Amino acid sequence: MSDFAYKRVLLKLSGEALAGSQGYGIDPKVVDDLAEELEEVVRGVELCIVVGGGNIFRGMAGAAEGMDRSQADYIGMLATVMNSLALQEAFERHGIETRVQSAINMQQVSEPFIRRKAERHLEKGRVVIFAAGSGNPYFTTDTAAALRACEMNCELLMKATKVDGVYDKDPVKNADAVKFDRISYKEVLARDLHVMDAAATSLCMDNNLPIMVFNLDGKGNIAAALRGEAVGTVVG
Repeated sequence: MSDFAYKRVLLKLSGEALAGSQGYGIDPKVVDDLAEELEEVVRGVELCIVVGGGNIFRGMAGAAEGMDRSQADYIGMLATVMNSLALQEAFERHGIETRVQSAINMQQVSEPFIRRKAERHLEKGRVVIFAAGSGNPYFTTDTAAALRACEMNCELLMKATKVDGVYDKDPVKNADAVKFDRISYKEVLARDLHVMDAAATSLCMDNNLPIMVFNLDGKGNIAAALRGEAVGTVVG
């Protein structure tokens, strides 16, 4: 009998998280540490992952420098594929069977995204990494994470960040920032708290999908959160 409180979850990782202290690219130690932490989790939870690409290329940043927004976003999607393959390699070294499904067809390195096939992988205990966002420009990987979590009938969307939850203002810049243990979707949107982008938050609200915001750097936080312990902030 699993001691986890959830059966199926989606973990949203930022690309920047994979860069570690080097600030750019992929830090093999960060990826390896994540794989080591997930070894315990995948024995009791069906896990899917969406990862951003900001450690390699950010579409909006490219657009701000004059690039065509659609083209810049497609480049960003390809960056997420690179991150997904790096995660897959680390996971499988740790004995975690993993499949990468890409919203942009690239058969040599990944499967195409097929919802029913992804569900079969999860049921067989495989981690499924959804790459290339939603496959559409103008949508963030936050929105892709919310979309895939709804499609996969996940019970929880876990948003890994650099802070330990949702605050009423930036805790890095404001020492008096107050942390929420729980907050509603509507309040997040009304206060413009940037938990996820508005489209992602609204999609979760419409489908009653709770969002858990937590600090990825805390060792054991993922497993603790999945056991139902008070880790981070729950948006719901």
